Amino acid sequence: MAVSPCMPKRFVVAASRFSELPRFPAGVDLAEALTAAARQLHETPTPDHTLDTAVRLAVDLMPGAEYAGISLIERTARRRPLAWTGELVRDIEARRPAGERGPYWDRLWTDPVAEPAEGEGEEAESALAEHGLRSALSLRLRADRRRLTVLTVYARKPRAFDEVTRRVGRLFTAHVGIALDSATVREQLTEAMHTRDLIGQATGILMERMTIDAAGAFDSLVRASQRENVKLRDLARRIVDAHNTPDAR
Repeated sequence: MAVSPCMPKRFVVAASRFSELPRFPAGVDLAEALTAAARQLHETPTPDHTLDTAVRLAVDLMPGAEYAGISLIERTARRRPLAWTGELVRDIEARRPAGERGPYWDRLWTDPVAEPAEGEGEEAESALAEHGLRSALSLRLRADRRRLTVLTVYARKPRAFDEVTRRVGRLFTAHVGIALDSATVREQLTEAMHTRDLIGQATGILMERMTIDAAGAFDSLVRASQRENVKLRDLARRIVDAHNTPDAR
């Protein structure tokens, strides 16, 4: 009995399945746009640069977005702007919410996306209206027990953001979160290397000044740090700076 060779299955997906995806300029699709955005985000040298790049890209990528901001939100609902595309965004995000009802972004502690609902968040809607804005959509970037890092996009048009914007926003914020973590680790490693060099210089200065070995100089530095309740790094910087001043020579 003849057996036909095993052929791989063919998967055909109707184009209509993707009809709801946003339309980018000719020759550019969503995957390409996100790849280009991810590349720009990962090329940023510091977390601050990553945040500044992210708000600019959010306006370019997310359908309906005209402005964007990234802020840090604490459990007390206090909101501190970190990056923004316009001063009006900084003004909105620096406001402390009034009234007894919590702001709409409180939902971001449990949900990845939040926006003012109909008949809800009158204070938030009033703050937007004062700046000529009618729509806001917030997406969670980072979260821990005490604070959230949130990306919010704004528009002058009512109900400017739909499910497409939410989907693109979720994909984009995933890239932003990864790039932000990478930039933070790079910055911490750079700071750690600088701190190690600084402590090494301070130890060498104490060895010369007190005619002791490296272990004794380091112990002396640690004891002084504990006695004065000063971070070891800061104390080492003081010693190095004092040694490098013209009067100290």
